[in-house]
Amino acid sequence: METNLKTYTVGEVCKGFVYNELEGKGLYGLAGRLTIQPEYQRNYIYADGKKDVAVVQSALHRYPLGVFYFNKTDENRWEVLDGQQRITSLGRFVTGKLSIIDENGIPHYFSSLSTEQQQRILNTKLLVYECEGTEDEIRKWFETVNIAGVPLNPQELLNAVYSGEFVTLAKQEFSNSGNAHVQKWSAYITGAVNRQDYLERALQWVSHDDVKGYMSLHRHDSDIDELKRHFNSVIDWIGSVFSDVESEMRGLEWGRLYDTYHTQPYDPQEVSQLVHQLYGDPYVKNRKGIFEYILGGCQDKRLLDIRIFDEATKRAVYRRQTSEAIANDTSNCPLCAMGHEANRKKIWKQTEMDADHVTAWSKGGTTTIENCQMLCKTHNRAKGNR
Repeated sequence: METNLKTYTVGEVCKGFVYNELEGKGLYGLAGRLTIQPEYQRNYIYADGKKDVAVVQSALHRYPLGVFYFNKTDENRWEVLDGQQRITSLGRFVTGKLSIIDENGIPHYFSSLSTEQQQRILNTKLLVYECEGTEDEIRKWFETVNIAGVPLNPQELLNAVYSGEFVTLAKQEFSNSGNAHVQKWSAYITGAVNRQDYLERALQWVSHDDVKGYMSLHRHDSDIDELKRHFNSVIDWIGSVFSDVESEMRGLEWGRLYDTYHTQPYDPQEVSQLVHQLYGDPYVKNRKGIFEYILGGCQDKRLLDIRIFDEATKRAVYRRQTSEAIANDTSNCPLCAMGHEANRKKIWKQTEMDADHVTAWSKGGTTTIENCQMLCKTHNRAKGNR
């Protein structure tokens, strides 16, 4: 890859600056000759009133803005390899889409600055390396270099490696904060739209966690129909089974749960009653596990992390059972005492016993001293939910 060091001013780079407010990205600069955000780049993430303002303040105070990298794509045409966050911040300010706050808390747009301050920003010099090489060289460089200070996350890197029409369309659908469906999706998905978290989840679901393979296979597709169809199927299925939207639903492995359970029938009203019952149960420690527990037929109690008997309860029950067993010349394990083997009179040490629900929790039994019994480890492990 060949590089050529050049100097541009902020005014030159921001000439003809175009910003897409809906998609949150800078499009063009250098009078249309510079593509600020190629499709393999991440979305603009500096629009937080801090990072973007810091870039402008740096130019205003003549602080260094770091090195920029442009990739030459054609004669007299470039695209930003590194620096699009900084360029977009400067472009937004110069074109009146961003204000900075002075020491008195008063906002200032570019147009309200003095002529001297405006010229100071416009004449700020940017050190730019113009790069020229093969697509593989450029993509590899973009994948491995980290200059901007906010590391690329895995999905942003994959967007760069597998850039093409498919990624462009997928980002328009799943990385667009202006998409009207984002609020509905956010009930089940964690992360930020502009950091590709929703796109990553959609790809994980449709590919069964083989995102790289799926993106490689579909890189040159001219539509994302399968991706959208599968994603919407998962979202619609969640809503059809669970009529209640709970905060603990966010971030669950809905793709895996859909693959495992979507062919099974559920009664939404019955499911809702179970959700409310489990949410009201003080012994359920893991509310996130409630949904898979219900989908699986309420069998795997480990998903709920049921509160176990505390040590004081176990000691009290052990003393009571042992005292009664000695008086009756039987084992302090009730199940051993009912048998005919050698252990029917055995007095077990507390360390040799486990606390157990007399009436299983899954059958309505509570985690109280009245519903606690101590069993030898062998019988407790054999008892299960019986």
